[in-house]
Amino acid sequence: MDTHEPVIRSGALVPERARRWSGFEAGLFAAAAHAVEAPPSPDLRLSLHVGPPVRAHCRAEGIVQSRLQSQGDIDLLPAGASGVWEDEGPARFLLLRLTPALLATAAEGLGLASGRLEFAPRLQLRDPRIEHVGWALKAELEAGAESDPLYADSLGLALAAHLLRRYGAPTREPALGQALSRRQLGRVLELIEARLDQRLTLAELAAAAGLSPSHFKPLFKASTGLAPHQYVIRRRVERARALLLDSRLPMAQVALDAGFAHQSHMARAMRRLLGTTPGALRRERR
Repeated sequence: MDTHEPVIRSGALVPERARRWSGFEAGLFAAAAHAVEAPPSPDLRLSLHVGPPVRAHCRAEGIVQSRLQSQGDIDLLPAGASGVWEDEGPARFLLLRLTPALLATAAEGLGLASGRLEFAPRLQLRDPRIEHVGWALKAELEAGAESDPLYADSLGLALAAHLLRRYGAPTREPALGQALSRRQLGRVLELIEARLDQRLTLAELAAAAGLSPSHFKPLFKASTGLAPHQYVIRRRVERARALLLDSRLPMAQVALDAGFAHQSHMARAMRRLLGTTPGALRRERR
């Protein structure tokens, strides 16, 4: 499950303002005493506390905190991570979401390989640079009038670059024999089956497992023997084969229903994996 807003479990959360720029978005939220759940997402998320102090109880990827949450406190959730925040009183915070594409652009500008870096969840972080960007974006939201998007875009790119330099860590290769848990694998395979006829991204599959894309890839291969894209193509071929044998749908429609871009795409994949063509399979059912 992925939403652009936190999920409310109790209390009232009021979105005040929100805007989207190139590769990232920002939203101001106000809440009474509440419990907010942040489900796994393909985006990296930063929450900056901008209201009066409030006692809070937080859980994120095995980290548990009971704290006095003060103005300027920052929580960082990497792609695929989830968390729960329970505030004892009214709270106000700025939520920033950075897409994988923005992080990749920033990494390229720094001469880094973004696929070889990963982030760890951090709670009640103090970082003057993140805070400075956060207050600037808050001012942009509160100004109301449309401002020059180049200014906000430059803030987003600067924030992504700072996060990569300061908090990005080399991706750890999984230990020999390490794989996805049965529950993680089940969630990922369920998502693949449900959306086989749609566009799937690595970030979405990783989020279903509660992992970053770079950490997810080797664990998925260890669990299935195939890279994620190879597994998806194989399942699409299997679905197309079943449709060709058990239905009278036109081949072009079979290709779309199985998740292929077009009929030729389906034929190439089928020839590579099954050693046959859609036409030959269709003739088998006669």
